Amino acid sequence: MNALAPAGVSAAAFLDRYAARAGTNPARDRAADTLRRTGLPRTGIEAWKYTSLRALGDIPFAAAPATPDDATVRAILTEAEQAVGLGPDLRRAVFVNGRFDPSLSSLPNGVSVGRFQATDEASDDDVASALNAILAEDGLVLRVAPGADAGRLLLLSIGVAEDGTPISFHPRHRIELGQGAALSVLDLSVGRGAYLNNPVFDIVVADGARLGHAKMQAEAPTAQHLAVVHAEIGAGGEYDSFTLTLGAALARHEVHVRLAAPGAVVHVNGAQLLDDRQHADLTSVITHAAPDCNSRQTVKNVLSGHARGVFQGKILVERVAQKTDGYQMNQALLLSETAEIDAKPELEIYADDVRCSHGATVGALDPDQLFYLRSRGVAEHEARAMLVKAFLHDAVDLIGDEILRATLDRAVESWWNRKDA
Repeated sequence: MNALAPAGVSAAAFLDRYAARAGTNPARDRAADTLRRTGLPRTGIEAWKYTSLRALGDIPFAAAPATPDDATVRAILTEAEQAVGLGPDLRRAVFVNGRFDPSLSSLPNGVSVGRFQATDEASDDDVASALNAILAEDGLVLRVAPGADAGRLLLLSIGVAEDGTPISFHPRHRIELGQGAALSVLDLSVGRGAYLNNPVFDIVVADGARLGHAKMQAEAPTAQHLAVVHAEIGAGGEYDSFTLTLGAALARHEVHVRLAAPGAVVHVNGAQLLDDRQHADLTSVITHAAPDCNSRQTVKNVLSGHARGVFQGKILVERVAQKTDGYQMNQALLLSETAEIDAKPELEIYADDVRCSHGATVGALDPDQLFYLRSRGVAEHEARAMLVKAFLHDAVDLIGDEILRATLDRAVESWWNRKDA
């Protein structure tokens, strides 16, 4: 039996799968010990105050089948391409149930590509990373040479649970940019059925390099999504990220960024568009560990039905990080009286020469603006759409890559059209 701390939700099903595997290593054993001791977090734990993983403990997730139906996979792939407006000529890495599919992939030139091995070290700094650490089997290792521009890459995850059995998969990706290198990644997750997608990214951006990371989470409505990004940014380097959350019944995207050298820049922006009884959580910890660094975070939430959105954002400024410039804003638009937003912005500052600010706002559609548009002959649904898109515009507009920005803008448009149909 797996002993469990009283505060946690049982992780026994995941731990049993780990125990049955061969080729374990000390790093994975430590992660298993952590999960065995603490379990999956309940809301009594501060970092998980607004998001419980009870649902994960209640579902007996099985290992994902290695070969789901090919016709189903290709149908989902076609739907994804049409949804984001990207043609088949785009360089791509496709994962099906957490496993790399070379037949559907076309990797960029000039990039060193490897595969995560089951014996690789895997960090377990948080619950989602620990869960990934014990069960990760596959993932990409991308290395961009110093000074190289690797263009754009679609990293596509397809989940397929075909026979009604809930499955889980735990891909582990590592992206390393050499000095002065550049890469733009569209990270898209889609699927059908009941499954848990638990991806973890380990990212290193060297001095003067730039990584654009636009994520669109459009999982199946019966899926769960539990993702973590660990990123370290070198001198003058930039990590420009945007997360658009559309899918899954329960989702959490967690970002841990360390600005490790002077002049490093990070953007951790996002939007959560939720309906029905969806629950989505965007949690970030941005650590300024060097002077003259800059961080920006703007997160927009549009919530309707009984949906619940969560934003937890922390800016940590270490004593050495003088002349820090940090900004954080979370805004929510509630389209129904039963929608809910929980926001916890936080500053922890140990330096004395800094410029940091944060804030949060919550509101509904402005009735005066709605009346104005209606009085000009605009139909109500069109007027509501215009106001929602205007609310989201300055968040989506923060995406640095023009092509990726247009792709996510189309996804927002499609979400609203489906909701308002």
